[in-house]
Amino acid sequence: MIDLRTPSEIEAMRPAGRFVASVLDATRAAAEPGVNLLEIDALAHRMINARGAESCYIDYHPSFGASPFGKVICTSVNDAVLHGLPHDYRLQRGDLLTLDFAASVDGWVSDSAVSFVVGGDETPGDAKLIATVEEALAAGIAAAQAGNRVGDISSAIGTVAHRAGYGVNLQFGGHGVGTEMHGDPHIANDGRPGRGFPLKPGLVIAIEPWLMATTDEIYTDADGWTLRSKDGSRTAHAEHTVAITEDGPLVLTARD
Repeated sequence: MIDLRTPSEIEAMRPAGRFVASVLDATRAAAEPGVNLLEIDALAHRMINARGAESCYIDYHPSFGASPFGKVICTSVNDAVLHGLPHDYRLQRGDLLTLDFAASVDGWVSDSAVSFVVGGDETPGDAKLIATVEEALAAGIAAAQAGNRVGDISSAIGTVAHRAGYGVNLQFGGHGVGTEMHGDPHIANDGRPGRGFPLKPGLVIAIEPWLMATTDEIYTDADGWTLRSKDGSRTAHAEHTVAITEDGPLVLTARD
């Protein structure tokens, strides 16, 4: 079922968006060479507890997961693109890290992700990959206008990706957000404009392009969760929770 939120409900979702943004800001700042992924997860967990929020991940066990996730943030490194399960790994300078975080505050969920190079030493290839997912996210958000359709968002994302020379995997994409982390409609990262569910004021969605440098195929790591590029190439992912309003798209997870 697809829910449409009232203006007052969208206002009530703002604290969740601000909290998710603050956790991504804090964990990104902490992700320096030598820091363990488990330390990043612990920081996010402390912030959840301090805020009185609820994790969307720790008990999450969909059909594609081997077991409940057991952590509160996804940490995907280098060839890992989605659902990176935090484990005993110390970040190295030059690692390409994606942090993906969702939480519930006062019953409302927000979901967001960011990719960056640890230590700031971007290669040209990494810089292009990260810039492309960010451009694709911006294009998807710009297309999230009342009167458009889901396919307009998908097409905007796919156009940016293909123009930059990347393939697009359609197995995972954006989704509805509300009182739960994942809902309808599904928002593929490529598609045809003018097709799919109509975008109406009150619809709240997560838009999340993700790309791999030289493939569009993935496989599941032995941990049962982490999705990696099939050829071992680097990856990037960007995501925001966005509300469709009469005045245009409202990014609830905008970061400082």
